[in-house]
Amino acid sequence: MSRRNANLIKSPEQIVLARVAAQLAADVLTMIGPHIKAGVTTAYLDQLCNDYIVNVQKVTPANVGYGGFPATVCSSVNQVVCHGIPSDTEILKDGDIINIDVAVIKDGWHGDTSRMYYVGEPSKAARKLVETTYAAMWAGIRAVKPRATLGDVGFAIQTVAEKAGYSVVLDYCGHGIGMTYHEDPQVTHYGRPGQGLVLKPGMLFTIEPMINAGRAATKELDDGWTVETRDQSLSAQWEHMVTVTETGFEVLTLAPGETGAKGDIPIVG
Repeated sequence: MSRRNANLIKSPEQIVLARVAAQLAADVLTMIGPHIKAGVTTAYLDQLCNDYIVNVQKVTPANVGYGGFPATVCSSVNQVVCHGIPSDTEILKDGDIINIDVAVIKDGWHGDTSRMYYVGEPSKAARKLVETTYAAMWAGIRAVKPRATLGDVGFAIQTVAEKAGYSVVLDYCGHGIGMTYHEDPQVTHYGRPGQGLVLKPGMLFTIEPMINAGRAATKELDDGWTVETRDQSLSAQWEHMVTVTETGFEVLTLAPGETGAKGDIPIVG
């Protein structure tokens, strides 16, 4: 997805508007969770999300038509890394893992977040990957503070993932966000401490690591969107919107009761 330059520092008033959009996006993911079960199609989940955004929240689904994307959410199942297109022929089965990625627009501001879900009972290997990816995301989030760098954030994520024996996807990254969906800076999920952009209060971006059980290599399918692991290993992703505060960070897309602790992982399934 394309990225455009924008003002890296948002005002407190702008953060208020971004926070509203972010919470609306998070609310969609809370709504859809109970509907994710064996036997349903990803197209059905997409339609539920669209109906909720348009008719209940009365805001705009940001993904529809964005760069030609044909759906409301990205639904990425098992070996799909990101940008999976919901389909009437893709039927969820027991043991699947799925990422739902949603974005909305409220008063011109974008909210963007994604979450993993279990379909029935996942394998121990799948559960470990999902939980480790969640921990890696939060390690990156906790590295956010004024005068830290994006290299610090990426290093924290990479350390957690590689310690568990997993690979960090190098081809896709987090991004600045605001009145434009994808802005600078690019937020890679790997890096070296002390390198990269120095963080300042008012910066707003997503942290959304994609972690593979196998190798990091990916491939884009012929539909021009869906990205899979090249070795067909499982992949997991979590995404939060984060702003830099005067003393640290604020996560704008928290699920109800979510604190980042292992026991608070917001999975329904």
